[in-house]
Amino acid sequence: EVQLVESGGGSVQAGGSLRLSCVASGFPFADYTIGWFRQAAGKKREGVACIGNADGLLYYADSIRDRAIVSVDTGKKTVYLQMDNLKPEDTAIYYCAADRHGAQAVGLSERLYDHWGQGTQVTVSS
Repeated sequence: EVQLVESGGGSVQAGGSLRLSCVASGFPFADYTIGWFRQAAGKKREGVACIGNADGLLYYADSIRDRAIVSVDTGKKTVYLQMDNLKPEDTAIYYCAADRHGAQAVGLSERLYDHWGQGTQVTVSS
């Protein structure tokens, strides 16, 4: 079965760092795009970053571009999101998602991803 399991969230002060992990199983990892999305309380879910394992493309949201790096360990079937200089506005539940299409096709469009993890909470205090 398809599984996406996020971890690495927690509570940090502004300016701190976190590395989130998404462990994938149950599908051909190398053919899929893995994306990170977040949803703050009272807000719509928004794209953060994604990496296309098939087409080799990466995308970042403007809000996090200069503070985040997405990377992949294909042997572990794990995608990471390293976030630095965290701000209170980064507080959200962070979700890992997967889709069979390349990153150029799906980008950071939430509606185009078929598989979702259950999320990990990130809380950034002032």
